[in-house]
Amino acid sequence: MGSFRPSHLEEYRQDLQNKAACERYLEKIVEAIIDISFMVLKELKLKIPEEDKEALTLLEQQGIISPVLSKKLQDAKSMRNILAHDYRIVDDAIVFHTITEELEKDVLEFLESITNNIK
Repeated sequence: MGSFRPSHLEEYRQDLQNKAACERYLEKIVEAIIDISFMVLKELKLKIPEEDKEALTLLEQQGIISPVLSKKLQDAKSMRNILAHDYRIVDDAIVFHTITEELEKDVLEFLESITNNIK
């Protein structure tokens, strides 16, 4: 997220334009992870689930991603849904932590796992 990423929680809370950009990027990144998950399942000719989070569970069951990563990405999907649909219960501290400490690392691990396990 580069220059949009705030350096501390108060900066995130106070700069509403930047906050909105960070949250939108989080939404788009999580959507991309889910899209990739469905593409991998289709490529492997595996069951295509009805629920987005189930795609991550299926990748986990196939040994493509770890159980820990599957859980983190499912949590990110839940956060994305809250941001997109139920904004009144957003916890800025959790979103900030996800944006600054978790998301990039988890996405890189996801992409590495897909690359290493799908050949």
